[in-house]
Amino acid sequence: MKHLKIITLLSGILLWTGCTKLDEKLQGEATNEQVSGSSGSAEALLRGVYNAMRLPYQSNDQVFALSEMSTDELIAPTRGGDWDDNGVWRVLHSHQWDGDNIHIRDAFNNLGGVVYTATDILQFNPSTQQAAEARFLRAFAMFSILDFFDQVPYRDPGEQVTEAARVRTGTAALDYIISEVNEVMPNLPDVATARANITKANKDAARVLLMKCYLNKGVFANRATPTFDNTDLAKVVTLADEIINSGQYTFSASYFDNFSPTNGSLSKENIFTAENIGGVDAGGLNAIWHTVMHYNQAPPGWNGWATLSDFYNKFTANDVRRGVAYPTGTGGPANPGKRVNVGFLVGQQYNLTTDEPLQDRTGAPLIFTPEVSSIETGNNLEVTGIRVLKYSPDYANDGSGKVDNDFVYYRYPDVLLMKAEALLRQSNAAGALPLVNQVRTARGVAALTSVDLDELLDERGREFYWECSRRLDLVRFGKFLQPWQEKPTDAPRNLLFPIPNQQLAVNANLKRNPGY
Repeated sequence: MKHLKIITLLSGILLWTGCTKLDEKLQGEATNEQVSGSSGSAEALLRGVYNAMRLPYQSNDQVFALSEMSTDELIAPTRGGDWDDNGVWRVLHSHQWDGDNIHIRDAFNNLGGVVYTATDILQFNPSTQQAAEARFLRAFAMFSILDFFDQVPYRDPGEQVTEAARVRTGTAALDYIISEVNEVMPNLPDVATARANITKANKDAARVLLMKCYLNKGVFANRATPTFDNTDLAKVVTLADEIINSGQYTFSASYFDNFSPTNGSLSKENIFTAENIGGVDAGGLNAIWHTVMHYNQAPPGWNGWATLSDFYNKFTANDVRRGVAYPTGTGGPANPGKRVNVGFLVGQQYNLTTDEPLQDRTGAPLIFTPEVSSIETGNNLEVTGIRVLKYSPDYANDGSGKVDNDFVYYRYPDVLLMKAEALLRQSNAAGALPLVNQVRTARGVAALTSVDLDELLDERGREFYWECSRRLDLVRFGKFLQPWQEKPTDAPRNLLFPIPNQQLAVNANLKRNPGY
């Protein structure tokens, strides 16, 4: 009889790389028959894998923080006594982190928790599709670990957690991910079967992950000086064409439909999302908007994070991605003045019920300024920095913390722009230009007459800001170590995050990344 480990995610996190003896009280017993695909219990275990993804991906302090705060898109200023937290946020933006940073540690651990739970289900005879979904989700999390850390711990199904996990690194880890995704893709559901399948691991999600693998293959081989093989780039184009030619995707009526509380039905672009059910069952996505909103806005926030003016200035005034007055939905204020309430919030802010100008807590006008510093002092603690709302708040369910916005992993414009990038890197700018212009014209921006890699990187920034893609994009384009606002030129070691010291202490198979 095999033992089903009925454990909390925290337990899985602590055990996935460690070699500490299990507390037997955390374990229960179940037979293979009890958790087989035919009994339906394997489906519950699979749901546990999807739920395990919520913490690292939907929270504001793990994958999001590492992917965005380490770039020119996001800064978390210390505002007097707020947001200092012993400097853990500042060091992410300035690239001065170390192996004890709590957010780096939590991202590593909780991504590992996904790998652990996805692997564990495979020992209990899941159905063919259930196994394919679990293996895809495992590959998805492994790709994030590889991107951040270049070392991917793993175990085989049923392998003792009291033994230290083995580790794949670099291109060996990427080759494993590619082989896994290719092997399971035929057994994943097809999006064409039902749009509901975008909340499951599906064939098109697998194609997008493979595109990212092939496009970044040279990055993971040598982050300092990436190279791009024409064979890999051709695979990116082929996979993109399979998605484009399926006819399943187009541009949504509004850019922000893709992130709204009803994005599950409104979006025509989303390929792979995490389902959240408002008021019932959801991740902590609302923390992302609470983090940026002022105390006196609706919904009230924590007066924190902002973007940088240089990044904001990449947008033209008519670019709808910069911000619009978006319908607030059930339970939301009427916004009679049609004030910008999604996108980039800059300038005087208003009460969206009365249209009266808002004030900060000192009674001064609440005017968000483009200027922002890592450490703020004086009378400007609540106004500096342009605030960003990518997801329209779910006013009806915000109080419960279980909001209805589905979290977006992959969107159709990423397919178009990755194909464009692959063509550009093959010196086919003529083929890339129409793809870039499809995205631009859909967002109300004039078509370009030519495109190069620098312009493409800017377009990716405009399209995917605050969607956890900026860091890898900057690394791939050779820009991640360059200076930007509140960050100097920094060391090559920062192309990788450090393996957390906590994990180095319990798994001898993990090694310090160079420079740490």
